[in-house]
Amino acid sequence: MHAPVPLHIPDGFLNLVVSVVCWVITIITLGLAVSKTNKSLGEKQIPLMGVMAAFIFAAQMINFPVAGGTSGHLLGGVLASVVLGPWAGMLVMTAVIALQALLFQDGGLLVMGANILNMGLVTAAIGYGLYRSVSGSSKVVKLGVIGVAAWLSVMAGALFTSLQLWLSGTSQLQVVIPAMMGVHALIGIGEALITVFAIAFIMQTRPDLLGEGSESAKGGKGWILTGGLVALLVVLISPLASGDPDGLERVAIDMGFIDAGLDAPYAIIPDYTLPFLGETAISTILAGVVGIVVVGLVAVLIGRGMKAKS
Repeated sequence: MHAPVPLHIPDGFLNLVVSVVCWVITIITLGLAVSKTNKSLGEKQIPLMGVMAAFIFAAQMINFPVAGGTSGHLLGGVLASVVLGPWAGMLVMTAVIALQALLFQDGGLLVMGANILNMGLVTAAIGYGLYRSVSGSSKVVKLGVIGVAAWLSVMAGALFTSLQLWLSGTSQLQVVIPAMMGVHALIGIGEALITVFAIAFIMQTRPDLLGEGSESAKGGKGWILTGGLVALLVVLISPLASGDPDGLERVAIDMGFIDAGLDAPYAIIPDYTLPFLGETAISTILAGVVGIVVVGLVAVLIGRGMKAKS
């Protein structure tokens, strides 16, 4: 058994200027998200934010294999934005990505703004924009568009990362873009399949959840329990995740800049394992349980904070 490999940009891949610019863009966007969520968040949507954050965190622990000894994982931005609306979806994705960096040392601290921008903000915006463009269409059309949006969200995240690596002087543009886009075109297929399956399940069981992030979105106790159990089930199978490098790590290895990555200055639950249990299956499972509980609570607290101000 092994722990999931780290997934996000580490410190050292991007220079200070690019990292700061990404932080500025991210902070401005999150400020807008907070303002918009304050005006639209429904009381019953708050627990749903916790469930969605827990599920996305758990799903991201499962790396699935793609071609060439590379693995991919769910991003979840499209899923979050379709269920919660774009602004609450962005806040949930931010909670997940920030927790992964702060608690699990997955992704650097200086580059956290870039990771949130690439995997949380851009993906949510693309997903919700395309989904709402077919709001009056049939389920088949909606699911088709959601699948396309999920694939495009992965490609957009890969493109943004490529541009950041180039602007940082880490890699040449004409080399890094084909490498990143090529491998993530395959990873995006997995993202699309998982997202479509999840949304199809929601359409069948709780279609009322697919609102615009208003009071119409209801998160009953049955849904909360089901979502929590699904997240826990995903964590239980996380030790079976692929140990192959993910898309960015594979490109970094192949292009020779993997050693530019810096280790985190501290270790709490590194590599999704509890240090005192080592890299064992039970260690990964328990680390995942800690993660889904913490990120779920953080998302609920964010929701309560937003609702209190609305």
